[in-house]
Amino acid sequence: MSRREGSLEDSQADSSVSLLPHLEAKIRQTHSLAHLLTKYAEQLLQEYVQLQGDPFGLPSFSPPRLPVAGLSAPAPSHAGLPVHERLRLDAAALAALPPLLDVVRRRQAELNPRAPRLLRRLEDAARQARALGAAVEALLAALGAANRGPRAEPPAATASAASAAGVFPAKVLGLRVCGLYREWLSRTEGDLGQLLPGGPA
Repeated sequence: MSRREGSLEDSQADSSVSLLPHLEAKIRQTHSLAHLLTKYAEQLLQEYVQLQGDPFGLPSFSPPRLPVAGLSAPAPSHAGLPVHERLRLDAAALAALPPLLDVVRRRQAELNPRAPRLLRRLEDAARQARALGAAVEALLAALGAANRGPRAEPPAATASAASAAGVFPAKVLGLRVCGLYREWLSRTEGDLGQLLPGGPA
């Protein structure tokens, strides 16, 4: 073997060895992003409730759990799935959330035009969901577990119609979407945590 061939093989071996720390860094970075956004989602939900008026802020209020077309809460069976499958579901939910958050923001611009911080939070949330979803998909690709097949288009038109049905249903829909946003971010954070060294199996 020539010296040049030996150097090439050594270089390729070094590259494969250095891939693991690079992947670990990507996992940590994505997990940190999910952790930060989970905190933001909690703040968004709290501010949303505060600005809707009674009965939303009352401790005794139990809002109807309106179905949201194209998105549901994480199923109880979610935790029993392999982590790669859980992350695929997380990525799909994160892809469905931005148009729903946009619908809520547009309706809140009509109902609460003097609440620029809430409108800005909703706009930021849509952008952040896209960013985290893209990061999760990139991580899945790096792990060799990328999503397969075309992604369904989020049915934002259905949510928009529900939002326009009336003031109270629109407020309840917004509450539901903000709650789902928090739930899926928290779930994504937990699922990413299982990929970290020392995390639960």
